[in-house]
Amino acid sequence: MPDRRVRNGEEAPPVVDDNVEAEVAAAELEQVRAERDEYLEALQRLKAEFDNYRKRAARDQESLVARAHERLVKELLPVLDDLGRALEAAEEHEEGKLEEGVKLVQRALSDVLRREGVSEIEADARFDPHVHEALLTQPSDADEGTVIEVVQKGYRLGDRVLRPARVVVAAPRASEADRGDGD
Repeated sequence: MPDRRVRNGEEAPPVVDDNVEAEVAAAELEQVRAERDEYLEALQRLKAEFDNYRKRAARDQESLVARAHERLVKELLPVLDDLGRALEAAEEHEEGKLEEGVKLVQRALSDVLRREGVSEIEADARFDPHVHEALLTQPSDADEGTVIEVVQKGYRLGDRVLRPARVVVAAPRASEADRGDGD
């Protein structure tokens, strides 16, 4: 029977053996440590899985890029062959065949680029700073801001501008007063 003591007229709770309390605390501590070890092990396993995933994703990305490059190069090889034939015709001084060969190469290369999603930027309208690069302005009968000459064609890949079209833009028309008729 537990030992009950009376203090200040009230009965005190029974005194529990300190050894029992220590054993309970030790058991709880051991349980908490076991849970901690399980969580730590699970976290380490998850970290290792994520590292493996990241490495696998990087390898897959490299492989995808390599295959895309390979496919594009395979499509360009016939263009290179056509260019070689055009150069052979030039060595034989067959101007008609040379011109025909160069046109063939240009057409083949354009076809390959078109299949890859490359398109020429239209430059027969108003100047658009998003797709045109104005090299200079020049007085013209055309409306101000109209592209009047393409110096170098521009190209897009999908929605992205690969190279802006380099253009000459119509300057404002000079009025009679600006011309200095002053008589």
